[in-house]
Amino acid sequence: MKAIVVTDQAAGTAGMTLAERPEPQAALNDVVVEVHASGFTPGELTWPSTWTDRFGRDRTPSIPGQELAGVVTALGYGTTGLSVGQRVFGLADGHRGGTLAEYVAIEARNLAPLPADVDFTVGASLAMPGLTAWQGLFEHGRLQAGQSVLVHGAAGAVGAVVTQLAREAGAYVIGTGRTADRKTALDFGAREFVDLENDALEDVGGVNLVFDVIGGDIGNRSAGVIHAGGTLVSIAGPPEVRPADGLAIDFVVVPDRAQLGELVQRVRDGRLRTNIGNVSTLDDAVAAFNPTERITGKTIISVRP
Repeated sequence: MKAIVVTDQAAGTAGMTLAERPEPQAALNDVVVEVHASGFTPGELTWPSTWTDRFGRDRTPSIPGQELAGVVTALGYGTTGLSVGQRVFGLADGHRGGTLAEYVAIEARNLAPLPADVDFTVGASLAMPGLTAWQGLFEHGRLQAGQSVLVHGAAGAVGAVVTQLAREAGAYVIGTGRTADRKTALDFGAREFVDLENDALEDVGGVNLVFDVIGGDIGNRSAGVIHAGGTLVSIAGPPEVRPADGLAIDFVVVPDRAQLGELVQRVRDGRLRTNIGNVSTLDDAVAAFNPTERITGKTIISVRP
C-alpha cells in the first residue's frame, strides 16, 4: 500500500516521503480500515510516540497521522461493535498513528460510525479538532451557560470548533488571531475579535475560561484576563502562569466514541461546521504539509478521491 513515512525526527515535515509499506493486519480488538480521508497535526512529529513505542524502542520507519475516516475491511479476533463494510471515523492511538496510508489497523473502540450523509473529508476533519474542543471545554474547562470564553486561534481548525461548541452551550465567545483571521472567526460565531497583531490582549474584560492553542507569551498573558477562580485550558504545553485562585490545565486529547457521536450529530443537524483549509491527494501530501503560503484551517488528505 502507499503511505507517508517518516524516519528523521529532526527533518520535520520536510522529511516525509511517499513509500510502499505492507498492509496492516488486525490484532486483538482491532479493525483494519480502508482510509478514504486522513488528517494530520504537524506537532505529531515532535511527539516521542511517533518515533518510539511505549517501551521506548525505535519504531521507525513510522507512518504518522491519527485522524481518519473510511470503511472497515477486516475485524481482529474479539472485535465487537463494528462490522465489515461500515463507514467509520475517529482517532488512532498516538503510539500507533498510521492514518496517512491507504489502510490502517486501529483499535475498534477509537472509532465511531460515520453516517452516510457525512462526507469522509468532513469526518476526518472532525475527529481531532472536535474531540479537542469538546474535552477542553466540557471536561477540563467545565464550561457553563452564561460564562465568557476567550478562544485563541479562533479561525483555526480547533478554534473554530471551540467557538461553535461554546456558543451552542450558551457562552459569550471572544476570538483571537491575526488581522486576516477576523472575518473567519466572526463567521464561526465569535461575538468579538482581538487582533493579536494590533490589539492589546490585556484590554479584554475578565473571562471565565481561556482556551489556548498558542502557548508561550500569549498563554502566560492570558492568565491575567481571567476572573478569579477561572480556568486556563491549554493544548500548547503546561501553562507557566495560573489564574488568580483558578486552574491552569494542559491536556492531551484522547479518543472517545460517545463524544464522536455527539459531534457528528451536530454536523448532521447543521449546528457544527469543520474548518477545512486545503484538500490534497496522498500523492501530493508531502507538498501539502510543506505549503509555500499560510493556510488557515485543517489540511485533509483525500486518500481515495
